[in-house]
Amino acid sequence: MRKFLTHSLSILLSSGLALGASVAWADDHWPDQPPAEAPADWGPVSINFEEIDYPYPVKYLELKRFGEVLRMAYMDIPPQGRANGQTVFWQHGHNFYSEAYGPTFDVLSRAGFRVIAVDRFGYGKSSKPMIAYNFNFVASNMKALLDELGIDQVAAVGHSMGGMVVSRFAMQYPELTSHVAMVNQIGLVDTRQARPWSDPFASDPGVPSYQGILRGHTNYFTNFWPPAHLEFVRRQYGQTLSGDYPRYAMVRRLVGQMMYNDPVVYDWQHIDTKALVIGGEDDKLIDDYPGRARHVADELQNSALLLYPDVGHAPQIEIPDRFHADLIRFLESDPEQPASEWR
Repeated sequence: MRKFLTHSLSILLSSGLALGASVAWADDHWPDQPPAEAPADWGPVSINFEEIDYPYPVKYLELKRFGEVLRMAYMDIPPQGRANGQTVFWQHGHNFYSEAYGPTFDVLSRAGFRVIAVDRFGYGKSSKPMIAYNFNFVASNMKALLDELGIDQVAAVGHSMGGMVVSRFAMQYPELTSHVAMVNQIGLVDTRQARPWSDPFASDPGVPSYQGILRGHTNYFTNFWPPAHLEFVRRQYGQTLSGDYPRYAMVRRLVGQMMYNDPVVYDWQHIDTKALVIGGEDDKLIDDYPGRARHVADELQNSALLLYPDVGHAPQIEIPDRFHADLIRFLESDPEQPASEWR
């Protein structure tokens, strides 16, 4: 655990980032194990993270969608040192937002990549509209941002639910995608075949307990708990104390239902972009992740598979050095060469 914290802290210090901007990764005052109850001094956190500093400047793209003007937050992180001419387009998971991947962005930036990291609508600092979400909508918003920035090609990387986003993006916009990497992607089966549809407005979403939120976060890891990760538990719990939480809970339900209503399992066979399916094989969020991941790799037209034993849902946290080195090697590989030869 301490090795991970020391590694993350050294990254932030070497890049000159303000510690306060990435407190979840840089602050070492957290207890070794999370408390059984929420600390008494944990107060409300706004649903749009107004009080949460991000490690790089946050910009906004305004888009008119479903008759509303919405603001999409993003960080445009320049390469440090010699630029390699490549842009990484990063997609976060369902329980996170771009800021949570700050250490990874710094590693990629120091390797010469420009990094575009978005808070999708419904997450982080972006607007929280109550609309019918689908992955085509998400992918088209990503393209709108790239058009705004004048970027004509990216390497798309998605973690967890972000893997579903980059799956649809790579299928929908192959001309924009040089590489695609799916990191412990969820949504690996069509769950419509296992359970019936439910009306998202039929019941109150309710308020999760601290213990329930904590349990969800501990499930990301195998055999260890990174103490600084408690900051993300604090933020998620704090949002339940916000007066705006009932609206936010409904938005989360609508965004989550997108995974049921619009599966990406039929996209993979149409993706010929050079692809990497990568992740910790002891993922507690997915039944038989190794088997499901192999299926994804088999469905893709040009893919490689890399699984890490004894690692869970977040390899960028559990084994940062190895994960980042492998990801960078893949992203730097020739997009015209077979994925099987990337190593």
